[in-house]
Amino acid sequence: MGKPTGFLEYSRQGNPGQSPLERIKHWNEFHPMLPEEERRKQGARCMECGVPFCQSGVELAGMFTGCPLHNLVPEWNDLIYTGNLDQALARLTKTNSFPEFTGRVCPALCEAACTCGLNGDPVTVKENELAIIEAGFASGAMAPQPPRVRTGKRVAVVGSGPAGLAAAQQLNRRGHTVTVLEREDRVGGLLMYGIPNMKLQKEIVARRTGLMAAEGVVFRTSCDVGRDVSARQLLEEYDAVILCCGAKKPRPLPAAEGVDGAYYAVDFLTSTTRSLLDSGLAKGTYINAGGRDVVIVGGGDTGNDCVGTAIRHGCKSVIQLEMMPKAPDSRAANNPWPQWPKVCKTDYGQEEAIAVFGGDPRRYQTTVKECRTDENGVLCSIVTVKLEPKVEGNRHTMAEVPGSEEELPCQLLLIAAGFLGPEDYAADAFGVDRDGRSNVATVPDVYSTGVEKVFAAGDMCRGQSLVVWAIAEGRAAAREVDRYLMGYSGLE
Repeated sequence: MGKPTGFLEYSRQGNPGQSPLERIKHWNEFHPMLPEEERRKQGARCMECGVPFCQSGVELAGMFTGCPLHNLVPEWNDLIYTGNLDQALARLTKTNSFPEFTGRVCPALCEAACTCGLNGDPVTVKENELAIIEAGFASGAMAPQPPRVRTGKRVAVVGSGPAGLAAAQQLNRRGHTVTVLEREDRVGGLLMYGIPNMKLQKEIVARRTGLMAAEGVVFRTSCDVGRDVSARQLLEEYDAVILCCGAKKPRPLPAAEGVDGAYYAVDFLTSTTRSLLDSGLAKGTYINAGGRDVVIVGGGDTGNDCVGTAIRHGCKSVIQLEMMPKAPDSRAANNPWPQWPKVCKTDYGQEEAIAVFGGDPRRYQTTVKECRTDENGVLCSIVTVKLEPKVEGNRHTMAEVPGSEEELPCQLLLIAAGFLGPEDYAADAFGVDRDGRSNVATVPDVYSTGVEKVFAAGDMCRGQSLVVWAIAEGRAAAREVDRYLMGYSGLE
C-alpha cells in the first residue's frame, strides 16, 4: 500500500464529461480521461483492504456485488499510484480479457463493494482500469500474443459477443485453432450492434478483434449457424463447439403487436449503428426518430440508450415508461453496503433529455394499454395506464389503476422490455436442452450441454446479463473445453 492515507487526502474525481447539449451533437464517446498525475491520486485512494470486497463477485440478498472476474483491484490501484503501469497492465489482463470494454460499459459492481463507499465515495475502479488498458495500447504493450505451439485441436465459437470473444481468446492462446462464426456483417455481437457508439466506439471493438486475428483467431462474418451452416457440419469439422449466441429474443408488448411505427429497441439501435458505420447516417438506412414523438417502454440501460439515440436523431419529444416504482435516491436501511445499491440512477440519456426538453423523461408505474393509428394504419398515439403494486398470495404483481388512462402523441414506439432468452433456431439446430427460462441448460460450472462436443456460455445459458459476466463465463467455458480436449487445463 503505497499511500496509506490516500483515501483521507484525496477526493474521488471521475473522468470529465462533455455537457449534454454539446455531446448530443456527435456520436462519439464524451468522457476524456484524467491526466496521469490525477489518475495516480485516484489509485492512491484505494485502501487495499484486508478483505477486498471489490474483487469478491458474490451474491448478497439476491444480487451480485464485487467483480465477477475477481480482478486484482487493490494490486493495480497501488501500481497506478506508484506509476508502474506495465506491471498494472500485467495484473489487470491476468483476469480480464477486455478491460477496454468493461472500463467503458460495466456498471462497476466493484465500486458498489468498495470499502471507501461505506462512509464516502468509492474508488474510481472502473476508470482506473480503463486508464491502464488504454495506456497499454498507447505504449505498444498490447501486442499480439500468438501461441508458441498448436495442439492440433479445432474449436468453433458461435457468436462474437463478449462471451464468444473471451472464450476464443483463451483457447487460442492455449494453442487450439479457433474459428469464430458471426451472423452479422461485423464482429462484436452486442458490443458492435447492441451498445451505441457514444458508449463504446466501434473502433475500440475492431482494435481488439484485429489483435485477436493477429494472434491467430479466425473470424467468419455473415455466417448464420443453424441456417447458413448446419450444426452437423460444425460437429464434423471441429473437436468442440461453444454456443455464445446471446439472449436476443425480445420480450413483446402485446398492445404494440403488428403496429406500423412500433419497433424493438435492439432493432432501432442496430439500425442506427450500422448506418453510422456504413455511411455516417447519410444514406438514411435506419429507423429514424427525427421529428417524431418517441415513447420508450423499459427503464433499463437499453431504454436509456434509446433515449440518447433518439435525441441525437433530433426527436420532437421523448418519454420513457417504467412499470416499476421509482427506486430511492439513496440506500434504504434494508439495502446496506456491500450489497448492490438499489438506488435511482440518472444515466446519460436521461441527463440529455433533461437538458433538451427540461424534464426527466421517465414515468414510473406506467405501461402502454393501447396503440392508435391514423387512416393509413400508422402509429399516431398511445394510451398509457398507471400501475400499482398488488399482492396475490405470495405473488407480487403490478395491476392497472382504473380510470388512469392518458393519451400521448407517439409516432415511434420502442420496446425495451428485456429479453426472453436465446433465439430458438441455433439452439434447436444442436438439439440442446433448455431450462425453465428457455435458456440453454448446462452443467453448473462445466458449461457442457449434454450434447457431445457442445458447450454454451454467456447470456445464452445465463439469460440477459452484463458484459462482465459474459467475459467471466467465456473464460470459464474455455477452461472446461480445454479440459475436455486435453484432459487437464492450465487456463485461469
